[in-house]
Amino acid sequence: MITLKSPSEVARMRESGRIVAEVLAILTEKAVPGATTAELDAIAEACIRKNGAVPAFLGYGSTPSRPGFPGSICASINEEVVHGIPGPRELREGDLLSVDVGTLKDGYFGDAAKTIGVGRVDPEAARLMRVCRESLERGIEKARAGSMLAEVSAAIQRHAEANGYSVVRKFVGHGIGTEMHEDPQIPNYVAPGFAEVELKPGMTLAIEPMINEGTHRVQIGHDGWTVVTSDRRRSAHWEHTVVVTAGEAEILTVSQPQQELEQ
Repeated sequence: MITLKSPSEVARMRESGRIVAEVLAILTEKAVPGATTAELDAIAEACIRKNGAVPAFLGYGSTPSRPGFPGSICASINEEVVHGIPGPRELREGDLLSVDVGTLKDGYFGDAAKTIGVGRVDPEAARLMRVCRESLERGIEKARAGSMLAEVSAAIQRHAEANGYSVVRKFVGHGIGTEMHEDPQIPNYVAPGFAEVELKPGMTLAIEPMINEGTHRVQIGHDGWTVVTSDRRRSAHWEHTVVVTAGEAEILTVSQPQQELEQ
């Protein structure tokens, strides 16, 4: 069931989103050659808790037979698409680091991601990152009341594929609010079989294109969490939480309202 958020609920999500944006800004500065993803995870958790929130990913998905996610952030490098577990691995010059951050404060979630170039990256990596960010921008532009959700998906797919990249199909965006993952699912491609959804004011959506240099096919690694490209070519991931309005969607995961996407 899709829930429409009231202005007071959106205000709480805006605060959670602000914290996410603060964490991503700090991690962008700290993601340098020699830093470990575990160090970045510790920095992120400290910042989240300092702001009176809790890391939304830590322990996520736990069941009686399986422990939950062991990190406060997802840190995915190069061919790792999403859900990379922070650990002792050191970043190297030229790596692509996709960082996903989720927070929970006052009962409401914020969720955003970006791909960071570590040190100096090659031109192909820089282009992959740029097109992924642009694909997110194209999707957000279509997130208007009265539009269909498929228009968001089509805009992302069109831009990514026009630039020679493939769009991951196994993982999609999602609604968000009092739960990290709510209805509707948001494919980054036009997906036959998905129910048509008309966008309405108050819908809160986590839009997150994941695009690959090679095939769209992915697989889950031996740790049971980290998703990697099947051909081991590089991937990029960019995400924002937005609220649908009568006009342009408002991006909630920024440090200031209506701030432009980071360059």
